[in-house]
Amino acid sequence: MIELKTPSEIEAMKPAGRFVGSILTELRKRTTVGTNLLEIDDFVKQRVLSRQGAESCYVDYAPDFGTGPFAHYICISVNDAVLHGVPYDYDLRDGDLVSLDLAISVNGWVGDSAISFVVGRDKDPEDLRLIACTEEALAAGIAQARPGNRLGDVSAAIGDVARSQGYTVNLDFGGHGVGHIMHGDPHVANDGRAHHGYRLRPGLVIAIEPWFMATTDEIYQDPKDGWTLRSSDGSRGAHSEHTIAITENGPVILTARDGD
Repeated sequence: MIELKTPSEIEAMKPAGRFVGSILTELRKRTTVGTNLLEIDDFVKQRVLSRQGAESCYVDYAPDFGTGPFAHYICISVNDAVLHGVPYDYDLRDGDLVSLDLAISVNGWVGDSAISFVVGRDKDPEDLRLIACTEEALAAGIAQARPGNRLGDVSAAIGDVARSQGYTVNLDFGGHGVGHIMHGDPHVANDGRAHHGYRLRPGLVIAIEPWFMATTDEIYQDPKDGWTLRSSDGSRGAHSEHTIAITENGPVILTARDGD
């Protein structure tokens, strides 16, 4: 069921969005060559535990697309991993492409966001192009999230950016409604038909999250952890996401970070 928030409820969602955005900003600065993935997870855990009213949306989360409850505070996907990456004992290396996906509830309201970046000095231009494409697609999708448009306008804008830069789009996972729960209606596909689908209304809060892989749109679930989704051909993936509220005056980014 699609729920519309009142203006006061959207205001109540802003602390969660700001908290998620601030943590990702910090992690972007402190995640470097040699950083261990478990250190990142523990940093988020300590931030959540120290914030009154904050709860992880991931710990003990057990949807049908995972194997058993998730046991960490953040999803970290490296290189050929693109979604739902389980943190493990790994020190990041020069040139690794890292995607951080974070969802936290504050006082009962959820913020959900993701960033991708390359650590170290050895930055492959193709990795940077892929990341930039997800960011451009995210901006294009947000620009279409206005009252009177349709959900297909958001999806089509994302897909158009991907195709224009030579990437294909996987439709198995995409954006979603956000509120008291992390994953709600409606599903926000990363490609679609403009002028089709649910008509956007003020009060709708959704996560828009383009994710693409360099040379494929096929994924598989890593059997070692039952969660991490990897590209079928070993090519790298990138992921960008914001939680946004649709208002009478247009979209409002609830998970904005420094520089957005």
